[in-house]
Amino acid sequence: MHDPVLIAQYVLAGLVTGAIYALMAVGITFIYSIMKMINWSMGEFFMIGSYLQFFLIMGLLGSARWYLAVPVAMAAAGLLGVVIQRLLLRPMFVGMLERRDEYATIVTIALSVFFRNLAVVAFGPYQFSPPDYFRPVQLGPLPLNGSRFVAFVGSLLLLSLFYLGIKRTWFGRALQGAAQNRLGVQTAGIDLQRLDHMAFGIGVALAASAGALLAPVLLVHPENGSVATVKGFEIIVIGGLGSIPGSIVAGLLLGLVESLGTVLLSAAYRDVYGFALLIAILVLRPWGLFGERERVA
Repeated sequence: MHDPVLIAQYVLAGLVTGAIYALMAVGITFIYSIMKMINWSMGEFFMIGSYLQFFLIMGLLGSARWYLAVPVAMAAAGLLGVVIQRLLLRPMFVGMLERRDEYATIVTIALSVFFRNLAVVAFGPYQFSPPDYFRPVQLGPLPLNGSRFVAFVGSLLLLSLFYLGIKRTWFGRALQGAAQNRLGVQTAGIDLQRLDHMAFGIGVALAASAGALLAPVLLVHPENGSVATVKGFEIIVIGGLGSIPGSIVAGLLLGLVESLGTVLLSAAYRDVYGFALLIAILVLRPWGLFGERERVA
């Protein structure tokens, strides 16, 4: 018989982890929705965000102003994403390539290898640890690590701002239109190339924000984006490829399944529970929880 307080603590921990997973998955889904390509280097932007956060805190802003480092890290990663999209990914749209998906896959995997090795060369294979953002908090009878609590609140805030920006602004409506019909948006006079620049920048900035928020928890090193990448792709399959609400719900669900599996079964197989959920969804609903079945004429 398990202690109800312990179960509640693991449920809370699962929701915290799931919200952060969702931040990464929304970035992947958002880029796919607009540009119809998978960015395989998202984990490296997660890593870049964590490095930027660490060096901003330790060298410029100080530990007391860590909250200023998060938006700065996001902005820097987003600007880098815009430059990469302009120089490396834009040719697949203006050059009329026959297999854009293959081109995008090769370019983003090459970026992944490049950024990871660049981090090793520049900073070594060492782990850096920024100071905790906040003291431990007590939610009723449930204790929670302060940095995880901050990451949870920050993830919810960023996801809420992202949702409002997409639903309530002209720019957000233009992005929704591009996700539904790229040719129709272009016919309406909207600069589709500029939308692609912004979409890629926003998507990688979301990944960088997850890395920045989790820097004290997962530490800062060249490989820290690997797990986040795997979880992000699990989530977009579970939630449905191209569905942003599906990414959020699937992220929370994955976090809960992993956390409850840890306490009810065994902590040694934490990642296995997530893959078991993924396989179950693929068997029962291959198009995902919020995805749409492909229409065949």
